[in-house]
Amino acid sequence: MTAGTTTRERDKELSLVQHLGELRSRLVVSAIALVVGTAIAFYFGTQLIRLLLIPVDCTFIPTYSCHEPPTTLVSFSPTENFTTYFRVALFAGFALAMPVILYEIYAYIDPALLPKERRFIRFMGLPVIGLFLAGMLFCYFLLLPNAIKFLINFGDEVIKNQLRAADYLSFVTIFILGMGLIFEVPAAIFALIKIHVITRQWLAKQRRYAILAAFVIGAIITPTPDPFNQTLVAVPIYLLFELGLFLARFA
Repeated sequence: MTAGTTTRERDKELSLVQHLGELRSRLVVSAIALVVGTAIAFYFGTQLIRLLLIPVDCTFIPTYSCHEPPTTLVSFSPTENFTTYFRVALFAGFALAMPVILYEIYAYIDPALLPKERRFIRFMGLPVIGLFLAGMLFCYFLLLPNAIKFLINFGDEVIKNQLRAADYLSFVTIFILGMGLIFEVPAAIFALIKIHVITRQWLAKQRRYAILAAFVIGAIITPTPDPFNQTLVAVPIYLLFELGLFLARFA
C-alpha cells in the first residue's frame, strides 16, 4: 500500500467522521427544539385541548355559532389525563419545532447541493409550509365540525355518547395532520415534474384516475360514511391535483 493510498483512505475516514459529527449536532439541535416546543405546549395544554374541542360545540359554516355549556372530556384510568396532555403537547411541540427541524435538514444537505438545486429547495420551502397549514385549517374549520357532529348524534336516541379524552384527541390530531399532508399534493406534483420524474402531459391524461383516487381517499380518511363529508374531502383533493397541474406549467 502506497503512502498516497493511505492518505486518501485517512481523508475518507476523516470526512465520514466529520459528516457523522455534523449529523449528530443537527439531530441534537432538532431534539432540543422538540423538547422546548413540547414543554411550551404542555404549559398551555388546557388551552390547546379547549381549542381542539371547539369543533364539537361550534358551527363555522354557514355562520359562526357556539353552544353552551362547552363540552368536557372524560377519562377512565388514573394516568389518562397526564398521557393525554402529553400527547397533545407532543403534537403541538412538533408543529412548533418544525421550522427548526426543516432548517437543520436543509443545512445538513446544503453543501452537497448545486446552486440550481439550492434555489429550488429554497423556492419550495414556503409553499410546502403554507399548504400544510392550509390543510390543517381546512380540516379544523370545515371538516371536523361536520364529521364530529355526525358521529356524536348518530343513534343518540338510544346511545349516550361521552367523549373519551384519549380517543377524541387522537382522532382529531391524526385527522388534522392527515389533511395537512394531503394538501401537499400540488407541491409534490410540481417537484416531480421539475425533476423530470413524470411529465405534465402524461399526468394531464390521468384525470379520470385522479377523480377516482380523490373519492377513494375521501372515503378512507373521512371518519363518517355519509357521502356529504366524503365529497367534502374528495373535491378539494381533486382541485389540489388541478392546482398542481397548473403550477407545473411554470416548472
